[in-house]
Amino acid sequence: MTPQRPFDPVERYRDAARAYFVYGVVYWIGALWLELHGVGTGGSMWPVGIFYLALGLVFLFGIPYLLRHPRPWFERWILGRRDFARILTVFMAGRAFFVLRTALRPETATVPAPWGGEVTFRAGAAVFFIVTVVAALFVAVAAWTTEQTTPE
Repeated sequence: MTPQRPFDPVERYRDAARAYFVYGVVYWIGALWLELHGVGTGGSMWPVGIFYLALGLVFLFGIPYLLRHPRPWFERWILGRRDFARILTVFMAGRAFFVLRTALRPETATVPAPWGGEVTFRAGAAVFFIVTVVAALFVAVAAWTTEQTTPE
């Protein structure tokens, strides 16, 4: 029987950073696709759509950067990594709620699918909901799991 390895908090934050990155990539690609088809913010790429796509890239790379490793400048002057993950979990839960509302609507519009045909907003929202909930669970585990000490 192998002894149980103590819980390593670094791994939970690394996993949360990876999950958030995947979540961000899925959302960013979805936002780009909608913008290219005139369905995004304001219905056109310039200037609002470009601004939000650029802001999305900042979140896509910045949030995993802050989650993955302790950043003394961030944790000393802004938030601890644990508190940051907790706030992020709340925002992701809110996003999941609003995406779920779209997925449950009786009728929604469609957008051309990359592989041909069309995809309804309901189907797209269902996929985004699942991605959001899974990523939020990873971030929540990082935020609320306590560090275990090695038994002596």
